[in-house]
Amino acid sequence: MATSGTVFRTSLQSLQLLHAGKVRDSYAVDARSMLIVTTDRLSAFDVILPDPIPEKGRVLTSMSDFWLARTGHIVPNHLTGRSLDELPLSPAERAQLEGRAVIVRKLKPLPLEAVVRGYVIGSGWKDYQRTGAICGVPLPAGLKQAAKLPQPIFTPASKAPAGQHDENITFGDVTHLIGAETAGRVRDVSIALYNFAAAHALARGIIIADTKFEFGLDDEGTLTLMDEVLTPDSSRFWPIDSYREGISPPSFDKQFVRDYLETLDWNKKAPAPPLPADILQKTSQKYQEALARLTG
Repeated sequence: MATSGTVFRTSLQSLQLLHAGKVRDSYAVDARSMLIVTTDRLSAFDVILPDPIPEKGRVLTSMSDFWLARTGHIVPNHLTGRSLDELPLSPAERAQLEGRAVIVRKLKPLPLEAVVRGYVIGSGWKDYQRTGAICGVPLPAGLKQAAKLPQPIFTPASKAPAGQHDENITFGDVTHLIGAETAGRVRDVSIALYNFAAAHALARGIIIADTKFEFGLDDEGTLTLMDEVLTPDSSRFWPIDSYREGISPPSFDKQFVRDYLETLDWNKKAPAPPLPADILQKTSQKYQEALARLTG
């Protein structure tokens, strides 16, 4: 379903739909690869909002491609480099996919979100206030909201079924899920990716407060980066010039929408309330500014 340049839901007759997620639709290409399409859907509090964010899917695709092209020295990724010209698409289908679709390798996904935090914010701040730790990682006493951590920490989350919230888990839980060796590799690679990206972003006036990665294994068991990477949907991006401790800083990500939704009388369950036109437009502008700043 595409309206006025936005794509809320894809409809491809020439390929088999494998999965429609919160933001991405995936289609079968062949036995070893699939097509991932990033729509303009936005989810908040694990609920898909009813209104598309203009240009969002193209921004997320461009930003993921930017980071994937620069992090191959840290970990392999799911991109194949294959062109959409290979696919039997009609002109109408091709129009839906322009700038928002990639052909990727099929992988065996690992059942966790690999979250890295460089600052105390969001669910981490709530966890810290309650326990003095985040996901079981003890932290110094007396930290303020949005404080920078002494070093980035790995704070994984479980992958919840559709409509349910991801749950923060400990590193011990991760080793139980995927084995000690793979768990250690996921942690080390995630922190290396975060450190690389955070240094790049800082030089361009953006703090990456936290981010989440997803990984899969290929047929040889090689750890492989997949899904979206370091986008405004999977990360908190803060402009340096308005950052300070003690508040939830202004952001280039969907925190802007979350903050608006927090002002409403909504129970954070589907269906979500509609978003006003000015919130949609401002959110789109924030995503596009983050892309321009980070990728030049």
